[in-house]
Amino acid sequence: MKLANSFVHFDFLILRIYFIEIWKELKELCRANIWNLSPYSCARTEFSGKKAHNFLDANENPYNDPYNRYPDPFQTDVKKVLSKIKDVPVENIFLGNGSDEAIDLVYRIFCNPGIDNVVAIAPTYGMYQVCAEVNDVEYRQVLLDENYQITADKLLSACDDHTKVIWICSPNNPTGNLINPEAIVGVLQRFDGIVVLDEAYADFSSIQPFRSYLSKFPNMIVLNTMSKAWGCAALRLGMAFASKDIIDLFNKVKYPYNVNLLTQQHALEVLNDPYQVDEWVKNLLQERGKMVTAFTELPICVKVYPTDANFFLAKMTDAQAIYDYLVDKGIIVRNRNRVQLCENCLRITIGKKSENIELLSALRQYQ
Repeated sequence: MKLANSFVHFDFLILRIYFIEIWKELKELCRANIWNLSPYSCARTEFSGKKAHNFLDANENPYNDPYNRYPDPFQTDVKKVLSKIKDVPVENIFLGNGSDEAIDLVYRIFCNPGIDNVVAIAPTYGMYQVCAEVNDVEYRQVLLDENYQITADKLLSACDDHTKVIWICSPNNPTGNLINPEAIVGVLQRFDGIVVLDEAYADFSSIQPFRSYLSKFPNMIVLNTMSKAWGCAALRLGMAFASKDIIDLFNKVKYPYNVNLLTQQHALEVLNDPYQVDEWVKNLLQERGKMVTAFTELPICVKVYPTDANFFLAKMTDAQAIYDYLVDKGIIVRNRNRVQLCENCLRITIGKKSENIELLSALRQYQ
């Protein structure tokens, strides 16, 4: 398999792209009612100009400061810090109630219920399909190959005139591997709709994230999250990076105060200490290497698949029985046995050293 060479030359691949102008105008991709929508105007967006000190505009309770006030609807302070960390302009950032909000917004903005369809790799993150079904949008799955890879041709062959969106998760969940960048670039070049690249686990990978190439791909939306490397799953803070025009549509359709004050405050605290996150990622990568090696030595492990995430997929001799055994011991992993192409597989999240040791100790005693 020549995938590694593709990753090494990824930057060169991007630099030598010559684009064919096949992308549809954004207005043509967007649902007509959304394009013509007048967004809700809240008190905190109507006022601008001089700094105010007396707010009598939003029917708020004057007591219990600061929780009595509606939060910044556009999370300006958080975006300013993120902009420096992610090297993306503020105008190209959307923040939502987890990445799931951004996923749902893609359907609500671009897909006409009962008419349009989307295409996605399979297996992958389940919320793409759930949101499709909630929004009455046909969801077309394209199976990965035996190496959990895909080609641009295979994805594009599943598209038709009503395909509005292609979903690609890389590193992919539950498989853990990076999708070949050449395939992703091929889709971005040749598909005239929206391509959503979910990089929730990109902080655990060594290649350049696709958000670095937003200006080269106006039809691309890149998702990221505070839940993984940043250790803030409880905050429910997801990110979408895209062209200003797409971000404007997100802001038009989202609920006015979609990210609460407590989330914004704690996010700023965490974002102001990125070196701590770097240390967490370093530790997790070291533990991941140890865990992968240890699993390959287990008699009950058939195979460990390559990973660029904070988890790995392991094919076991009897995934269901091993899962049940671990549950009895109070150890919970993810049973992916019923997922396409993941028969007899368990997904193992990398924990603290003590948690990993406990898991390995239990598995070594399994009979």
